[in-house]
Amino acid sequence: MSLRWHLLLGIPLLCSAWLGAPAQADEVMDGIRARGELRCGVSEGIPGFSEQDAAGRWRGIDADFCRAVAAALLGDAEKVAFVPLRASTRFPALMARRIDLLARNTSWTLTREALLQVQFPAVLFYDGQAFMVARSSGIGRLADLREASVCVVKGTTHEGNLADYARIHGLAWQPLVIDSSLAVAEAFYAGRCQAWTADAAQLAAMRLRAPGGAQDFVILPERISKEPLGPVVRGDDPQWTRLVRWVLYVLVLAEEHGLTQANVESKVREFGGPTGSLLNGQDVRLAQAMGAQPDWAIRAVRAVGNYGELYERNLGAASPLHIERGLNRLWSDGGLMYAPPID
Repeated sequence: MSLRWHLLLGIPLLCSAWLGAPAQADEVMDGIRARGELRCGVSEGIPGFSEQDAAGRWRGIDADFCRAVAAALLGDAEKVAFVPLRASTRFPALMARRIDLLARNTSWTLTREALLQVQFPAVLFYDGQAFMVARSSGIGRLADLREASVCVVKGTTHEGNLADYARIHGLAWQPLVIDSSLAVAEAFYAGRCQAWTADAAQLAAMRLRAPGGAQDFVILPERISKEPLGPVVRGDDPQWTRLVRWVLYVLVLAEEHGLTQANVESKVREFGGPTGSLLNGQDVRLAQAMGAQPDWAIRAVRAVGNYGELYERNLGAASPLHIERGLNRLWSDGGLMYAPPID
């Protein structure tokens, strides 16, 4: 039996402890409205995804997505309470209702969806599991790591993927499993392991904090998994799931139609048909079915911009990371991002 399944055997027991009575329709959104803020679970600090700047403001694509949801539901992108979580505590926090939405570079898997009874409304960022090593090691590919010690964060898909890949390829890797990304970074840069495995974008982000500079470390070219990262909600409120899903798709839809944070107010008036009705707030019946105000969609774009803007300022050319969009390009540009039709 692979390590992956040993790690997952306890999930059904955890689920039975976490899951109480099913939520009533609108329960999550009613709770958010009543308290006047969205409680959003984020990382403890991963550049480009979710981290606090010097002024204490949360930055990153996950943090901005939380703001887009708050804008859509509450009309104010700043009505977000950010809750930093470790990978190992993120699902317990969600199921215990400490947070309404988990936006913490979390991979969508069948096991998580089925056994934890959560929903992954949509994919915010497509990535893959990679490895980082010191440039001075001379290691240029995974095959060079035959008997290496590898740092990995506890409670992630990376832990099981690491064990499975080593077994299949006959590699005698020694995993050093640590409970948080920040602690893994400390261990790796202190030389306690020869390699660090995580999502490629996360490695690129944490490399920025390397003592002596990012140039001293290299991310190997191989990817050993698919990691579709996105927001997560509990599986007991389909209306809340639907709103979160379509906030993300509206940001993609806006990019497809050339709508930006700067021009959405004026340019949206040019659109007709179902897309125009949605973005102009004219489809009252649809808004009621979504549990939101008629202008929920334009609120989201007005707050954070379209998906391309969200990507570029946090992960792309306008950020310190300069990560190519790759699979995260629009479908029309050879990527995987597109919004389903409105009608």
